[in-house]
Amino acid sequence: MPPKSFFDHVQTEPFRQADEADAVVEVASGSVAISAAPPSAMDSLPGTAVREMREETGLDVEITGLVGTYTDPRHIIASSDGEVHRQFNVCFTARVLGGQLAISDESTELRFAQPDEIDQLPMHHTQRLRLRHFLEHRERPYLG
Repeated sequence: MPPKSFFDHVQTEPFRQADEADAVVEVASGSVAISAAPPSAMDSLPGTAVREMREETGLDVEITGLVGTYTDPRHIIASSDGEVHRQFNVCFTARVLGGQLAISDESTELRFAQPDEIDQLPMHHTQRLRLRHFLEHRERPYLG
């Protein structure tokens, strides 16, 4: 079951910061993909994004830039296992080096989407924000 997100939630239990690195990939057709996960103790944040893209999509990617950092102390996530944490996300840009799209045990559907499809796709508004920032081709990373 996916975690539930809460805003302006009064937290009385201890919580941890949810560190997460993700990568947005754009291919020549203009399609985009996004993947995210917490870093392991042995990975850098860019290394985590590369590893997770491979594990979750089957694609080998190279990090090419930074979309931004995303934090919101009001964004509290309560996972189905009872863990409560705040989101901290670092979003990178990447290009595909190889591999084949392949469903993993962490996904039920996997495909590239055209930018004009993104508003119709089911996703959390924080993912939509990162994709919007990516598609704006900002000169500087978002720092928030």
